[in-house]
Amino acid sequence: MLETLSLMGMGFIHAMNPLTLVLMIGATALGITIGCLPGLSAAMGVALLLPVTFGMDQATGLIVLGGIYCGAIFGGSISAILIHTPGTPASAATAIEGYELTKKGLAAKALAVACFASFCGG
Repeated sequence: MLETLSLMGMGFIHAMNPLTLVLMIGATALGITIGCLPGLSAAMGVALLLPVTFGMDQATGLIVLGGIYCGAIFGGSISAILIHTPGTPASAATAIEGYELTKKGLAAKALAVACFASFCGG
């Protein structure tokens, strides 16, 4: 039990490395860009950017791939809300509800709710 907790603590310390944090933020931004392009799914974004992580430390590479995936899942709701075309299959329901708010002039509110829900869900 104590060994598991110490390993988890070491992983948390590694994740809080400044370089790892910068790479995580950049990967999430890139994932959002990939996700809001209709036709590119989160899995495809991870597959396309997998070779980039080959030269990284294993833990950092997994953090980057997770950032790309989570960012792409949220990014799919941007095109779903604004242009009624889901960027990823996960945002198909968002296209129904979010676009109705866009037609009423509440696109910013719909995007804020989608961002908050994606953050809490992630």
